[in-house]
Amino acid sequence: MLRGIRGAIQVEDNTGEDILKASIVLMQRLIEANKVQAKNVSAVFFTVTSDLNAAFPAEVRKHLGWNSVPFLCSQEIPVPESMQKILRVLVLFETSLEQDEIRHQYLGAAAVLRPDLESASTREGGSKK
Repeated sequence: MLRGIRGAIQVEDNTGEDILKASIVLMQRLIEANKVQAKNVSAVFFTVTSDLNAAFPAEVRKHLGWNSVPFLCSQEIPVPESMQKILRVLVLFETSLEQDEIRHQYLGAAAVLRPDLESASTREGGSKK
């Protein structure tokens, strides 16, 4: 079954290094929490808030070794008074997990974006999915 995993993280600064670092952390958490394998991934979509433009978060594909997986980046809708420096991701992948078994990852300050979701990171003393 094709499923989607969502996640978000707040990037420290608008630098290529910080955007890549946040992308790596977010993707690693999604992969680990959902046992994702590159061969089962259909596509990865990143969005960033308008204040993040120093790098493409999709560059994380090189770090992951997912060079055959399609990645896409775009800008998030600039809703007034929304959180700044937010990187979001949607990973579409084939899995036997049920919808309620998917472990979305909203990390650090981005946990407030989806307070209705609880992740392992919450129990470990920090963020929510």
